[in-house]
Order: sequence, then structure tokens, then C-alpha cells
Amino acid sequence: MFETFDHTADLGLRIRAADLPGLMTEAARALFSVIVENPDAVEPRRQVRVELPADQPEFLLFGWLNRLLYHFDSEHFLFARFAVVLDEGGLHGTAEGEPLDRERHILTHEVKAITYHGLKIEPHAEGWQAEVIVDI
Repeated sequence: MFETFDHTADLGLRIRAADLPGLMTEAARALFSVIVENPDAVEPRRQVRVELPADQPEFLLFGWLNRLLYHFDSEHFLFARFAVVLDEGGLHGTAEGEPLDRERHILTHEVKAITYHGLKIEPHAEGWQAEVIVDI
């Protein structure tokens, strides 16, 4: 589950999930739902792997989202399916998607960056909650 909230010239994402890997997955879904209006139209044609060394959960979340945004910025690649494993070695994630097709994908926001401002992960009644501010 995720929702957005206004934050001056930025946009906040509040994400909830039962566990930390699920939180990372939901955060990626939230990010791309901000970028593309119709994420269900994104087909899983190619997979990208993301490996991040062990760190605090907040920094892993930042790194994960930042890498995915990098692929969108540099390759115009949209993602729709995500999987994350966290272990003592760090984050091991996959994202599946396809190149942007302006005839099928409707872009909504230009996300310029993931920020550290307000970045947090904490326990929640449903398991875990994260807040991430994105620069739009």
C-alpha cells in the first residue's frame, strides 16, 4: 500500500508493507506510479538487476529507488514488476519493464531525484512504513 502527499515543490511517498523487502517493492511501485499514469500498461519485457551492499534500511531504499530512476532517466525505461531480497550481503533486487512508448504510456510527473530529506523507515501497525520525498 502506498499514498502520496504534498511537500512544497516536491512530492512525498508514504509506503507501508508487512516486511522490509515488501516495503522496497512497494516503494518502487509508488515511484513509477508517480512517473507513469498507467503503470499497468508497462510490460515485463526486460529485467534489470540491482545489487547494493549491506547498509541501513533507509540508505538501501534510497539506493534502490535511485538506481531505478537512473534507468528511467538514462534509458527511458519504465518498470512495473519488482522483487527484493534483503540479507546480510545487502539488497538484491530485480525490476522488469520496457522502454517508454509514448503511444501506450502516459507520463505524469518528471521525477528529477530521490532525496534524503525526510527519508525514514519505521515500524508500523501493518509491519513497516517509509516516507520518501522525490524532487519533481
